[in-house]
Amino acid sequence: MSDFKEINITELTASPYNLFNKDWALLTAGNSEKFNTMTVSWGGVGILWNKNVATVYVRKSRYTLEFIDKFDHFSLTFGGDSMRKALTFCGKNSGRDYDKVKETGITPLFDKKVPYFKEGKLILICKKLYRQEMNAESFIDKDIIDKCYSDNDYHIIFIGEIEKALIKE
Repeated sequence: MSDFKEINITELTASPYNLFNKDWALLTAGNSEKFNTMTVSWGGVGILWNKNVATVYVRKSRYTLEFIDKFDHFSLTFGGDSMRKALTFCGKNSGRDYDKVKETGITPLFDKKVPYFKEGKLILICKKLYRQEMNAESFIDKDIIDKCYSDNDYHIIFIGEIEKALIKE
């Protein structure tokens, strides 16, 4: 952790809209023996149940789902432009087919609970609190189904309590 400093999440000054929509993140779950990571650009941070939380969305078809379902924690590594090539590769390719660490050159570090990446500028370590599968019946705006789920590969919503926030020193 020598490259990072732990901060109180309330000290975070970055826009959550830019973090997810512009910078993107690597969502990672697993342990030092086996893990997978994928790029996410949909998500959020906020307060829920009197806790600081991060919300992420994982499609049923994604390999990372196996890891996030199996383990109690996940990490979000925000890297922005400095990680753009890795983020693009990890968003387009499956860990079933590629060793993403080897292919991209990113360096895994391990909190005692979950992997994250040295190249990040902000790391959120989250403990899973909630899991909910999206379905067609729950959509009020049915146009979203045609635009985002024509293949019926709905997202699963995960809400995690942010237990640790790290910034690059």
